[in-house]
Amino acid sequence: MSDSTLIVVESPAKAKSIQKMLGAGYEVRASKGHIADLPEHELGVDTQADFAPQYEVKKDKQPILQELKRAARGKRVLIATDPDREGEAIGWHVARLLGLNPQTPLRVEFHEITPKVVRAAVQKPRPIDQSLVDAQQARRVLDRLVGYQLSPVLSMEFRRRALSAGRVQSVALRLLVEREQEIEAFVPQEHWSIEGRFESGGQQFKAILYSLGSERVQSGDKFLITSEKQAQEIARLAKAVPDYRIGSIERRERRRNAPPPFITSTLQQAASSRLGWTASRTMRVAQKLYEGIDLPEGTVGLITYMRTDSTRVSQEALAEVRAFIPRHFGSAYLPEKPNFFAGKKAANAQDAHEAIRPTSTERTPDVLRKHLSDEEYKLYQLIWQRFVASQMTPAVYDQTTVTVIGGGTPSGRSPSGRAEARTPSGDLTFRAVGSVLKFDGYLRVYGREEGDDALRDGQKPVQQGDEAENRLPPLEENARARLLEVIPEQHFTEPPPRYTDASLVKTLEEMGIGRPSTYAPTIDTLERRGYLERSGKSLKPTPLGREVTEYLIKSFPDVVAYDFTAQLESRLDEIEEGKAAWPKVVREFYEPFLKDFAKVPQKLCPKCGRPLELKVSRFGQFLGCTGYPECRYTERLELKKEPEPIGEACPSCQQGQLVRRHGRYGSFISCNRYPDCKYTRDEAPSTGIECPKCHAGEVVQKTSKRGKPYYRCNNTACDFLSFDPLLPDKCPLCGWNEVAKGRTGRRACTNPSCERYGGPKLEALNQPRTKSSNKTTGTSKSKAKASATWADLEPFIAKANLTPEQAEVARRTQGQQKQVAAVAKALNQPEEAVLKLFRQAMFKLRMEYGKARKEAVRA
Repeated sequence: MSDSTLIVVESPAKAKSIQKMLGAGYEVRASKGHIADLPEHELGVDTQADFAPQYEVKKDKQPILQELKRAARGKRVLIATDPDREGEAIGWHVARLLGLNPQTPLRVEFHEITPKVVRAAVQKPRPIDQSLVDAQQARRVLDRLVGYQLSPVLSMEFRRRALSAGRVQSVALRLLVEREQEIEAFVPQEHWSIEGRFESGGQQFKAILYSLGSERVQSGDKFLITSEKQAQEIARLAKAVPDYRIGSIERRERRRNAPPPFITSTLQQAASSRLGWTASRTMRVAQKLYEGIDLPEGTVGLITYMRTDSTRVSQEALAEVRAFIPRHFGSAYLPEKPNFFAGKKAANAQDAHEAIRPTSTERTPDVLRKHLSDEEYKLYQLIWQRFVASQMTPAVYDQTTVTVIGGGTPSGRSPSGRAEARTPSGDLTFRAVGSVLKFDGYLRVYGREEGDDALRDGQKPVQQGDEAENRLPPLEENARARLLEVIPEQHFTEPPPRYTDASLVKTLEEMGIGRPSTYAPTIDTLERRGYLERSGKSLKPTPLGREVTEYLIKSFPDVVAYDFTAQLESRLDEIEEGKAAWPKVVREFYEPFLKDFAKVPQKLCPKCGRPLELKVSRFGQFLGCTGYPECRYTERLELKKEPEPIGEACPSCQQGQLVRRHGRYGSFISCNRYPDCKYTRDEAPSTGIECPKCHAGEVVQKTSKRGKPYYRCNNTACDFLSFDPLLPDKCPLCGWNEVAKGRTGRRACTNPSCERYGGPKLEALNQPRTKSSNKTTGTSKSKAKASATWADLEPFIAKANLTPEQAEVARRTQGQQKQVAAVAKALNQPEEAVLKLFRQAMFKLRMEYGKARKEAVRA
C-alpha cells in the first residue's frame, strides 16, 4: 500500500504509537490540541447574531497547520482526535481548516490504543457528529461570555491581576468556602461512651453501653451522656448491678458486592485516597498509559480512554477477564454471570465510551513493572485491580451481634440515692458487634482501606466492630455474665472535614456540575489563581477566595447557584443528543447573567466621567478610560501600598525607623530612610531557631517561585540555606542544627563542612546552568537511546534474553535500521518480519544498557 492516508491525532505521543501500529501506508501527525479557538484578547462572540463564534488559528499553531496542509496534499485524511466533545470540536476545526467536508466519512475514534482496535477503527470512519461539536461550542461560548466579562470586573473590584471566574470553578470555590464556614461555626459537643469488659463461660469480651432504660446512648446526633459527672454516675450504677446475662445473639451473613470499574471521577477519587494524588496528576499519568508505552511486543496503550461517565465494558473484555479470574484465583471467585453496573444516565451519548480498564487483563502489573515508571505502575495497578475485582464474587462476612442486659440495682435506686434516678431491671443494655471475613471475594485483588466504602456508597466511615476483624468468643443466650471493668471515655463531635480532591470531585459529580474532563483543570485553576491552598490532602480557601465568593454570591448569584449550573450541564447533554439548539441554550443562561452584570456599579474616569475598563499592555494590566484616544487617563490596577511602621528602630543607622514595604515578591522590612540607609531583612515565618552559621539572625521559612518551602537566615549578611526543615537537635560532631531528610526522616547536618552534611551542593547551585550542560546531563529515554552506539549495545546481546532470530538480526544490522532491507533479502524473509525482530532486539538491548548505566551510577 502506498503512503495515501494521513491520520490527525491530538498528541505527539499518540501519533508515535499509532504510526508504529499502522506502519506503511499511513502517516500520523499531531495537532497538539486545539488548532483554532476564540481570539485571546477579544470577546470573539457576536451576541447579536445567535452568538456566532469568531474562531481564529492560534499563533503558536500556525506552523502545525501549515505542516498538516502539506501532509494532506493528495492523501485521504482521517481525523482521530480524542473521543469526546472537545475532541470532536478539535476534529471539526481541523477538517474545516484543511478544506474537508465534515459530513464525509473522515472521523475515527480510538477508545484504546492497541493494534487490533486501531486497525479496525481506521476501516470504519464516520462523519463528524455536529451535535457533539455544537455541545462543545455552547460550553466554550458561554464560558467566554461569562469569563471574559466577569473576570475584569473581579480584577477591578479587588484591584488584583489575573483574577477569574467561571461556571464550574466559581461553584467549586463556593463549596470550599461554605465548608470552611461550617468548620468555623462548628461548636464541639462533648459526649461519653461507657465500655464494659465482661466474662461469660470462661470467655472475656468487650461491649459498649447501648441504652439506658428506653433511651439510646446515641441516637443520630443526640447524645445521652454529655458530661463526666453523668459518665461516672452511670459507671457506678453499672458496677452496682448484681446480675448480667447474655440477651440475644444474632448471627447473619453480610455480603459486600464488588465495586464497578472506574469512570473518570471515581478514578480521581481512588487515586487521591489511596495514592495521595491530585486530580491533575492522576489524569496526566492516565494520559500516558492511554497513549502508549513501549513494550517488547511494540508500543501499546495500556488502558482505555480515561474521560468517561460509563461503567460499560465490552463483551471481549468481559470474556477475557472471566477467563483470567478462575485461572489465577480459582473458580470460587468467578460469579455465575458477569457483573453489570447501572450507569449514571441510561441514554447518554457518552455511554458509547467504556469504563476505564486495562486493554488486556493478561498484562498484569507485575509483568509490566520493569517497563513503567513508579507513578505509571501505581496507577496502572490501581486500574487493573479495580477492573478485575469488578468481575469477582462478593466478599462475605459473618457478623454477630450480642446484647448484655443488666438486672437492675439491688435497692432500685441509683448509687447516689436519688429516687428520681430509679433504674428498673434490665435498664442497662450493652452491645458487642463482631464481624469476621468469611470469604474475601473481590477483596483478594482490590483490598480495602478505610474510606473506600464511604467514597463508593456515600456511607459514613465504619464504626468500631463494623466489618472489621473483631472476633467474639463463643457465647450462649441467657448465660450469666460478670462485669469485670467499666471504662468511661470522653469524646467530642468533630466538624465536617475539609474537601480533598477526591471528595470535591465526588460532590461536583453528585450535584451534576461539570464533566469528567473539567474536574482536574477546575481544581488547578483555583489553586493557580490563589483561591485555594493545600494542607496535606485538604483544600482550604484563601482569604482572597472567600472574598471573591462573597462578592459573586452578592452580585452574580446565578453564576454560583448550584441548581443553575447543574441545569446547564443537562441542557448541554440535550444539545449533544440533538434535542436542543445550542444558541437557544446559551441565550437561556446568558440573559440572566446580563441582568446581574448591568447592576454592577461602574468605576468612572475622574477626568471625563466615562467608564473605566481593564486594559492590557506589555507591562501588564491597568485601568484606562473608554474614551481613549480623546481621554488618555490611566490608573494602576494594583494600588501601591504605603510603608507601614512596625515600631522598631533601624539597627543599621540608629536614626531611622523600620517599616514594612510591599514589593513584587512579597513584603519585607527596611529602613524608612531608604535610599540613605539600605538596611533590609526578610519578613517570613520564623522557625524560632537561631541561625547555626552567624548566630546573629534566625532561620525563616521562605517559598520558592515553584511554591516549595526552603529555609534561610534572615540576616542579609549571612548565606545560610537549607531545603529541609531544621530540628532543634544539634549535630554531635559540629554543633550545627540537624535536619530530617525526606520521608525516611534520616538525620543529617546543616554544616557544609561536616561529614554528616545532607544539604545541597552549594558549588553546583552557584554555577549557572547552560544549554550545553543541560544537553549533556539529560536523562530522558530519548537522549539515553541517542547516546547508545552499537559498540555500547553489542556486549549485552548475551544478557538481554534475545531469541536466536533477534540476535542474528541485531548482529547483521549492527543496530542500524537502514540495514533491515538488506538483511531481509540475505535471510530470504519478509522485510516487515525482519523489521519487527530488529525493533524487539534493540528494545531489549537498550533496556539492558540503561540498567547497567544506572547500576554504574549507584556504584
